[in-house]
Amino acid sequence: MKLIVKKWFILSIAIYLASVLINGFSVETATAIIIASALLGIFNVFIKPVLIFITLPINLLTLGLFTFAINALLLYWVSLIVKGIYLDSFWSALLASIIISILSMIINWIFADR
Repeated sequence: MKLIVKKWFILSIAIYLASVLINGFSVETATAIIIASALLGIFNVFIKPVLIFITLPINLLTLGLFTFAINALLLYWVSLIVKGIYLDSFWSALLASIIISILSMIINWIFADR
């Protein structure tokens, strides 16, 4: 349970930092960030593996880069569900998903249990 809360917190920080760095991605409240990070985490666990399996041929052809498009789609779906999260276009969703992925990886590495 402690690990889930830690991952949730890290994803929340990454979403906030992405909203600060990207003009086409904005977040209104801290509550929206918390709900969005929880929903994005749920989507990453349950929906993302199915989408990766379905798009496996194109993912293999692009050497895994199509996974960023899947992440952008999931982030776009989260922005449709959560009030207070706004995306201007698919390209801002793609850039935000790349930033969120990189920041999550860096923050996870910094706070890893050693």
